[in-house]
Amino acid sequence: MVGYDPEASCVSSAEAAAAGSASGLVTRVLISPLDVIKIRFQLQIEQLSSRNPGAKYHGILQAVQRIFREEGLLAFWKGHVPAQFLSVGYGAVQFMAFESLTRLVHNVTSYDARGSLVHFVCGGLAACTATVAVQPVDTLRTRFAAQGEPKVYRSLRQAVVTMCQTEGPRTFYRGLTPTIIAVFPNAGLQFSFYNILQRFSEWAIPAEGKKRGSVRNLLCGSCAGIISKTLTYPFDVFKKRLQVGGFEQARAAFGQVRVYRGLLDCVRQMLREEGPAGFFKGLSPSLLKAAASTGLVFFWYELFCGLLCALKSTDSAARKEG
Repeated sequence: MVGYDPEASCVSSAEAAAAGSASGLVTRVLISPLDVIKIRFQLQIEQLSSRNPGAKYHGILQAVQRIFREEGLLAFWKGHVPAQFLSVGYGAVQFMAFESLTRLVHNVTSYDARGSLVHFVCGGLAACTATVAVQPVDTLRTRFAAQGEPKVYRSLRQAVVTMCQTEGPRTFYRGLTPTIIAVFPNAGLQFSFYNILQRFSEWAIPAEGKKRGSVRNLLCGSCAGIISKTLTYPFDVFKKRLQVGGFEQARAAFGQVRVYRGLLDCVRQMLREEGPAGFFKGLSPSLLKAAASTGLVFFWYELFCGLLCALKSTDSAARKEG
């Protein structure tokens, strides 16, 4: 169902956008706590270890307990409103672009639109398109998730106005370069590995019911998310560090802060002060999030596409009878 299939296509680009939006919305509600923890880990300068007295966060369980104790349960959904805008917008643009690109490949080239290489290229291009479209919302989401108490931003509107007045409109695109560099292979690998794993599972377990198919979609998506995230993770860390530039006062309660002049300066400072391991800070919650979010996104997308196809079939049958 993911991507254009000339033998079984029943989803238009607009319907793909609707299914992508819905899958992003549902998934975001479920994985927001992991996202908050991941961002806190990525932005911490100190080593993520209980042996470091200056480190605020040491591990996932300790971070959960500390955030809950200091900020309350709702802290795990900090920045949820801009995050939902991000997920809904990203899901709509990504899946609409992916369906359109794979259809274009089928119509104007000799390549198989269902091939893994085509899914890699089209998935990467679709994700880059979606990233540029929602980058300002991603920056807002990161700042809301990163701020401690007392809050610098009390509302989405206040955050937008304050950032425009104090830092200028370009601040909404902080971290775009590492994001684009990382998002193409990350999304490309997600779509291609999802395709590969789906084909392998169909070969290994050819007979299946609807329930098994849904579980298979979830598992294939989770595995694809883990593989792609591991291979491209450092760029996600660089992006988060750059996105909170100019926001240092809100980070004071979390430990040391740094000012980066750009992507290369960020890489140099992190390598010098934190070592290569710094590039993988927050990897554990990020992999949990990648497994959950990618699996759920593909699961819900396939489910919503199936519902749309069923509704169209029912409507078509009713018109024929009428």
